[in-house]
Amino acid sequence: MKRIVLFFGFLLATTALVFASAEGESELTVQMTSLVLELGVVIFAVRAGGILATKIKMPSVIGELLTGVIIGPYALGAFPIPGFPQGLFQVYEGFAVSPVLYAFATVASIILLFTSGLETDIDMFLSYSVVGGLVGLGGVVGSYVLGAGIGALFMHQSFFAPSSMFLGIMSTATSVGITARILSDKKKMDSPEGVTILAAAVFDDVIGIVLLAIVMGVVAVMTGHQAGGLSAWGIGSIAIKAFGLWLGFTALGLIFGKHLGEGLKKIGGESHYPILALGLALILAGFFEMQGLAMIIGAYIVGVSLSKTDIVYLIMDKTKPLYDFFVPVFFAVMGMMVDVRQLMSPSVLIFGGIYTLLAILAKVLGAGLPAMFLGFNVRGALRIGLGMVPRGEVALIISGIGLAAGVLEPSFFGVSILMTMVTSIVAPPLLSIALSKGGQGTVKEAKGNETESIEIVLPTRELAELVSSTFLRELEREGFFVQHMSIRDEISHIRKSDISFSLVTNENMLRIETDPVDAPLVKSVLHEVMVQLDSNFEKLKEHFDPEQLRQELHVQKGRKDVAFRKILDMNCITTELKGTSKYEVIEELVSLLDRAGKVVDKEMLLRDIIDREERMSTGMEHGIALPHARTSGVKVQTLAIGIHKRGIDFQTIDGSPVHLLAMILTPAGEEAPHMQVLASLGAVLGDEKTRNMLKNASNSQEVYEILVK
Repeated sequence: MKRIVLFFGFLLATTALVFASAEGESELTVQMTSLVLELGVVIFAVRAGGILATKIKMPSVIGELLTGVIIGPYALGAFPIPGFPQGLFQVYEGFAVSPVLYAFATVASIILLFTSGLETDIDMFLSYSVVGGLVGLGGVVGSYVLGAGIGALFMHQSFFAPSSMFLGIMSTATSVGITARILSDKKKMDSPEGVTILAAAVFDDVIGIVLLAIVMGVVAVMTGHQAGGLSAWGIGSIAIKAFGLWLGFTALGLIFGKHLGEGLKKIGGESHYPILALGLALILAGFFEMQGLAMIIGAYIVGVSLSKTDIVYLIMDKTKPLYDFFVPVFFAVMGMMVDVRQLMSPSVLIFGGIYTLLAILAKVLGAGLPAMFLGFNVRGALRIGLGMVPRGEVALIISGIGLAAGVLEPSFFGVSILMTMVTSIVAPPLLSIALSKGGQGTVKEAKGNETESIEIVLPTRELAELVSSTFLRELEREGFFVQHMSIRDEISHIRKSDISFSLVTNENMLRIETDPVDAPLVKSVLHEVMVQLDSNFEKLKEHFDPEQLRQELHVQKGRKDVAFRKILDMNCITTELKGTSKYEVIEELVSLLDRAGKVVDKEMLLRDIIDREERMSTGMEHGIALPHARTSGVKVQTLAIGIHKRGIDFQTIDGSPVHLLAMILTPAGEEAPHMQVLASLGAVLGDEKTRNMLKNASNSQEVYEILVK
């Protein structure tokens, strides 16, 4: 904690000096300097807030929003610090954040809705249109009517006034990712209630986007008229035009989506067309904004259009780093725009409390009541209603659009933040309690009331990912609909006719939750997948000899990248290896790391490194060995260097005894340059002059100085 405080103190001091040195620069330079400094502080703060929220078992979005509120211009951001007499974050011409920082948040909202479109299962939308449609529509209509109604009542204005309509549309969107995690933990993903919630969530997203298109079209025209200047017929005709524009582009996207995907693939390789797809989302977002509709509608349409192409998963994978960077910044900016003083006023708190309560009741009743006419009892209807309660990203985007357009006052924007946080915090425990209470949720005995869990523990995370992707691909070939719950989650829901089950991937374990009657089908598909993979591995062994490739490895010819110096620690270097076999010296190096405090599970680490060594020796040429592994035995990437004066047999490529050992360890599942460090270190050790100096070194200090010079 002390180090973090010192770091932020240093960061602020450096920021103050940099900003002070910018005095006298052009206005554009000052704005750009302000942007990079603000963005840097936001990135650090929002990551800390998200991590803290996760540690206390809350959605990371809550931590990111609260972080924005705390560092914003209406809270700590307004306090003067050296170099910033009016605070680091200032109100710009009546707007809570600078235009350039808000532009970042706008791009983030486009990325977020583009991703939501990619994750939308149109096949499920069409195939389960009855139950999912009625439940989703009930929740949306109930939320809109109560939201707009309470706005009209409190503000003494028309139900169709722009601000009333925005308050209505803000409360419609459900954040099903939070619900999916609760359903997975309770093993209820494939229960009748779980299946209905997930199907309804698809409708909720689509209907919400359609409703936003209609409201934006109406608001765009109404803001140019006097109050009451539009008749009901005029509002209806504008709504039809907005709906037609959305429907036309969506239909074209679905019809020509596969052609669009093929066109993107022809333009560039795998490193290009995911970015081009995002560029297309930005273009259509701009077009929809020019038509008086929201940017996010255009981005969502592009995502939906590409959702059934063979490149959808690659696009999601390649754009995930952008998602991980931009989206938390978006939540922080939304939090920064909350005027805490206005939000804390009694009138706003009362309105916010009533609005939030109605938002919860609207989903519980709006989604729950239709469920009671579709075969669910009161218990099941309550579970469905609670599962639809959490609000999230789309609600914040809509409220941000309303604030930027001047339709919503800052106090009402704060109300939307309050509603989002309360529903996201309150709904999970309530749903968990409802699911824990015994008894079926359907009037008649139905599939899914009993759940069988099938767990498969694989040797490595990589194998789990391979089996998972192959399993899902095989199910899609069988005609099943596979719904990926979120880009941040590893939960998939699979459905066809009345068959439904879920797949959860957690490190090296797969867990499938299914109705007992469908368990034989699931096991049959799993068996077929394992047979396929086993056959492919056998063919790989027949046609590919790893030992032959090892013979062609000449590490001394590689790129001498010195990035390994970042993880080089003098406490993890020894010149006194004594072991008489490679396993003994490996154990010596592991013990050295353990004494240096680098190891969290010594037994697991030793097992993983020896397992890798037994598969094929890591002995290279010229007396070099590079034992390595990805393992859960360490928390951070770690390097150990050992010198063996006499030399030991390590089954090297050229038969030479090993004198120099470099052990590289990377946390399992972490995205880190494991093989890059391995290759670059091998190239450095492959230099004859460096090898001789290292072999003659008398202590760890000398070895360290040779490698860092």
